[in-house]
This record gives sequence, structure tokens and C-alpha cells, in this order.
Amino acid sequence: MLDTSSLPILDIGYISFYDILPFILIGFAAQLIDGALGMAFGVISQTLLMSIGVPPAAASASVHLVEVFTTGASGASHIIQRNVDWGLFKRLVPFGVLGGVIGAYLLSNIDASVARPFVMAYLAIIGCLLLYRAIRMSKSRFEDPKTTRPLALVGGFLDAAGGGGWGPVVTSNLLIQGGEPRRVVGTVNTAEFLLALSVSIAFITSLGVAAFTLATVGLIVGGVIAAPLGAVLVKRIPPRLLLGAVALVLLTTSLYSIVQALV
Repeated sequence: MLDTSSLPILDIGYISFYDILPFILIGFAAQLIDGALGMAFGVISQTLLMSIGVPPAAASASVHLVEVFTTGASGASHIIQRNVDWGLFKRLVPFGVLGGVIGAYLLSNIDASVARPFVMAYLAIIGCLLLYRAIRMSKSRFEDPKTTRPLALVGGFLDAAGGGGWGPVVTSNLLIQGGEPRRVVGTVNTAEFLLALSVSIAFITSLGVAAFTLATVGLIVGGVIAAPLGAVLVKRIPPRLLLGAVALVLLTTSLYSIVQALV
């Protein structure tokens, strides 16, 4: 068992396993949702870290370090379950990584989170459209998304600069374009591994290893445990139900972020 009794966290003293346990549970729940619906891990984790006083850049750096492990496990699980569209994957990764690296360097020098409420408002509208589409869906007819590279660039940038933007932005927009929910979620999750790795390297270059808090230990443990379960769930959930669930999660997280920004 990991001995955490001598590990400092967030400059508030010393912690035990029971101090990390809440982060393990949060990491598990967040990754289960993310693995099944293609979003929410970054939003939930980063919101948590910032709520206990972690600066935006350090919180984003910590979450992306966690996501190197969780998305690696999740991506491998989605590949095993055959949830990945490799053509779409190849279109998303290069531009997603480029946007993520730019966003990481920007957040390391200025506070780019001021745009977050506007992004969340946009995603709330997308959530409404997805919910309407889920209600009206009658047949499982899907199309290959056409607008992918600019979408990946924006999603990668917002993910690093604003925290948790890759899944909500990319997954939701690919679904709006008619992508098959199971393959969209699997592909976006798998591509996120390379994005998280690139952004983590960029943050380490800009902020140093000290930017990462030890709360990430609990998030990593919980997230890695939950990753295989999400890949199995997304394969078994009917497309209409999956689309509706994505819409509800997107609406909930977006509206919560908007309220937090206005309070």
C-alpha cells in the first residue's frame, strides 16, 4: 500500500491514506462518467482543486498529469472494446495537441479562464441541442463528422487554458455532426491521452514539477480503477440513451460553471 504519511499536499501539512481517499473516490466517479460519456473528468477534478485553493495553472497541470494515466487506461480499454474510429483519431490528435500546448503556455503566463463562462454558455446551448436530438432520434443513422481539425485545435486549447474543455467541446460537437456516439466517445477518450501527455510536458517546462499537487495521487488511483468500466459501459448503452446522457452531463457541468463564475 502506498505510504502517504510523509507526503505534503497543498502546503497544509501531512496526509494519510484517509486524506487521499476522497480524491480516490472523486477520481473513480469522474473517470467512470468520462469513460462512458466522453467528458467531465477534467471539469470535475479541476473544479475540486480550485475550490480548495489551487491556482488555475497548477490545477490544470495536476489534472493533465492525472489524465496521462487515466486516459491511457481508458484509451487502451476503448481500443480493446473496438470503440475507436482510427480515421477520426488521426484527424483529431495533431491539432488537439497543438491547441493544448498553446493553451498550456498561455495559462502559465496569464489567466485565460476569464473566457470560461462564455465557453460554458455555448456548451449549455449545445447540450440543449443534443438533448433535443436524443428525444427525436428514431433510427441509428450516423455520419462521419466533417469539421474535425479546427474543432480539435479549439478543444485542445480550451482544455489546457480553461480546464476540462476537450471532452465537452469535441465530443458534443462531433455528436452534433452526426457521429456514432459509441465511436465518438471512444475516439475522443483515446486521443485525449496524447493531448494530456503533451500538455503535461508543456506545463512541466513552464511551471516545473512543483506545480503538481499530491492530490493527484488519489485522482490517479481512482481514475485508473474506473477506466476499464467506462469503456464497457459505452459499448452497451443504446445510442439514444448515450446521447441523452451526454446532453444532461454537458448541461449540468456547464450551468454549474456559469453559476460559480457569477457568484
